[in-house]
Amino acid sequence: MSFPARTTTAEIELGSTLQPKFGSDGLIPCITQDIATGQVLMFAFMNAESLAHTLKTRKATYWSRSRGKLWCKGEESGNVQWVKELYTDCDQDVLLVKVEQSGAANASCHNGYKSCFYRKLDNLDEAAAGTNFNLQFVSQPLFDPAVVYKKK
Repeated sequence: MSFPARTTTAEIELGSTLQPKFGSDGLIPCITQDIATGQVLMFAFMNAESLAHTLKTRKATYWSRSRGKLWCKGEESGNVQWVKELYTDCDQDVLLVKVEQSGAANASCHNGYKSCFYRKLDNLDEAAAGTNFNLQFVSQPLFDPAVVYKKK
């Protein structure tokens, strides 16, 4: 599958045709959100192949920069992200996929959490002053990664 070529700024920003802007590395940022709750589950990158695979299978598929290959979410853990909606931002250089998470743990993070965003900066004022950069855990893990991700 090939995506439409990018055309004019007006068509990209106000038109009705998907014209994704992949970076010089061939990647486009992708934010993944739970369609039912609105919770941000994760951030990853897609390339043209993973975006095409996502559209074809409706399973969120990303490009793993660390592994240098396609990564279909849930291929090891069973926690599949079923794509229900796909959005792009105004200049089409970021994607937002809204998913229904499935699987025994219903989790998206490889560390066992529902969301990859399971910690927050404890105190913004102290961080701004450069005195405290402590992170606070805001959720509990749903599964043990050592059990789910067995080394091959």
